[in-house]
Amino acid sequence: LEKFKTDFAAAGVGQFGSGWAWLSVKNGKLEISKTANGESPLVHGATPILGVDVWEHSYYIDYRNRRPDYLKAFVDHLVNWEYVDELFSKAGV
Repeated sequence: LEKFKTDFAAAGVGQFGSGWAWLSVKNGKLEISKTANGESPLVHGATPILGVDVWEHSYYIDYRNRRPDYLKAFVDHLVNWEYVDELFSKAGV
């Protein structure tokens, strides 16, 4: 889980400008990705099971320009892991 958290946060930090970081299921495997603006993994043939908004409006009031801190708080405290597991099960893996 710790490697996932690190890799997922890195995807969000590495997204230049506005966008999203995702955990998706593609071809029966878990995949971490990032997309610009409003794009979704669906357009790349993947089923998203967790997404985090890294548009500045989602974190600026609480975190200013500290996107890494926002992402750490997101994966450590805000994710409903039971629901993510449910979506993973429904993704047909």
